[in-house]
Amino acid sequence: MTDRPLQEPTLLLLTALADEPRHGYGLIQEIDAISQGRVRMRTGTLYGALDRLLQQGLIQVEREEIVDGRARKVYALAEAGRSVLAAEAERLRAVVDEAERRLAGHRAPATRPKGALA
Repeated sequence: MTDRPLQEPTLLLLTALADEPRHGYGLIQEIDAISQGRVRMRTGTLYGALDRLLQQGLIQVEREEIVDGRARKVYALAEAGRSVLAAEAERLRAVVDEAERRLAGHRAPATRPKGALA
């Protein structure tokens, strides 16, 4: 993994797996909840991302189940994924802290009421 910021779908997937293993549909629901409905991951996008994260060693298949006659994989965050997610959370926290610091230090210019003399 590089030191580049994570793309949002990757960040959301790793976050969705941080507290417990989940299957594909569960991940789609969790990403929807985490993003407050802003991000709706499609099935094809999800499984492409899961394959990539598996190859990178950031997630792992915890188990495979048969549900209603269909095979279902349950994914879990690997230790490498936990480290990457923690580093990204720290990077984002530093950016937010700096944004808040700068916003607090900047006061909006006072506006004069219409018709006031300069």
